[in-house]
Amino acid sequence: MTTPTAGSPAPLVPPDERYPLGRWTVPDAAPETRRQLIAQIAAAPAALRAAVAGLDDGQLDTPYRDGGWTVRQVAHHVADSHMNAYVRFKKALTEDAPPITAYDEARWAELPDARLPVAPSLALLEALHVRWVEVLRALTPEALETRGYRHPEMGFVPLRTALGIYAWHGRHHVAHVTGLRARRGW
Repeated sequence: MTTPTAGSPAPLVPPDERYPLGRWTVPDAAPETRRQLIAQIAAAPAALRAAVAGLDDGQLDTPYRDGGWTVRQVAHHVADSHMNAYVRFKKALTEDAPPITAYDEARWAELPDARLPVAPSLALLEALHVRWVEVLRALTPEALETRGYRHPEMGFVPLRTALGIYAWHGRHHVAHVTGLRARRGW
């Protein structure tokens, strides 16, 4: 192994196929950050639709990485996850720190509806995000900090944290699909 010298290219580091965007981090409380996160959530349905556009059944049934979900499962998972997120936000806005239940994402990805065509989940995601983004845009900075839910593994999750999680989540899974497409030349 040689050490790169000045002016030589840095060695290539293979991308982390599990976390193509890196791991999620807690967002700051700046108003511009909030606007960006909401915009990312608003853009997620179109980004996922574009990521899976034109893929045939064989491609949709290809895991995005060794040991990972198929593209089809990823598309259905995003809809499942964001449905749960929407309900969590609504509960947090109408109840005082409500306890929420976690769900076994891996087992949900094995249920029969995870083998359907992706179109129903893409349509569901688009409709869901219209309503969710409306709620998000109405949030005050105070609500983002003081309203939240109690997650059985994470404890109290303020809505600002949840906003960051789900903005990252949509982009994260789109990157799984687009990364696979790039690696396979699709």
